[in-house]
Amino acid sequence: MAWIKTVRMEEAGEDLKEAFKAQAKLYPPEYAVRVEAAEQLNKDGGPGILASHSLLPQTLYHAFSTYGTLLSPELPLSRRQHEMIAATVSVLNDCFY
Repeated sequence: MAWIKTVRMEEAGEDLKEAFKAQAKLYPPEYAVRVEAAEQLNKDGGPGILASHSLLPQTLYHAFSTYGTLLSPELPLSRRQHEMIAATVSVLNDCFY
């Protein structure tokens, strides 16, 4: 749950909507699949990690597009290795997502 002010998508300006869309294009196709449990968690627990950057659309775009670029299939790490690294970092940071 974010403890800072966030902008909901219903209230977002065009710059924020474009930042969300542009960074999402760089992620693997699996990331576009809706996960009901995650949606419920965001609904119950407040905005997700992307929303915590919603006050600064260009920062949101650059921060998350960097991560999306690092997931590129052209790079030497496999998708499995990416997921293992992400899961390990989340556990070490005591992060549930």
